[in-house]
Amino acid sequence: MKRLFANKKFSLHTWVAAAALTVGIIGSPANAAGSIDARGFVNSASFSPDGKRVVTASADGAARVWDVGTGKSVGEPMTHGGPVNSASFSPDGKRVVTASWDGTARVWDVGTGKPVGEPMMHGGPVNSASLSPDGKRVVTASWDGTARVWDVGTGKPVGEPMMHGGPVNSASLSPDGKRVVTASWDG
Repeated sequence: MKRLFANKKFSLHTWVAAAALTVGIIGSPANAAGSIDARGFVNSASFSPDGKRVVTASADGAARVWDVGTGKSVGEPMTHGGPVNSASFSPDGKRVVTASWDGTARVWDVGTGKPVGEPMMHGGPVNSASLSPDGKRVVTASWDGTARVWDVGTGKPVGEPMMHGGPVNSASLSPDGKRVVTASWDG
């Protein structure tokens, strides 16, 4: 196990899957220059495709990219107006997609930390967002009872919302980008 992040309330670890061995700590006191000033817990963490970086989504309203080798933050925080529920890299590792309690999902340029396109707006908190394999579409899942597919360039929905009878916890595109799977509270 490698402890990626720690403060008084929570921590983030990486593990060697087969052996359950520590491989490092991000944002630990030993890496104080890269320490996160988190005001809340970490909701999600995801590796970049090359395994050299991790993106975290935090209740403090920011997603951050971390260098796995040094444990230090890379670039500026990607901020929302509310807690960030999920963050993940694009298949090429050049972008990050985030989902937030502020009712939006955003795509960010990892190199600049700036948003790409317009925010994708839901009528309630967004639980998850993920990019299509080609990086041109985002699928989101929201407390408003819908999942949606969006065009990254315009920030506009593609097609009609996928309606559920309760909050949608997650949504994911198939590897060919043609199908969506959703998970919801509606049973």
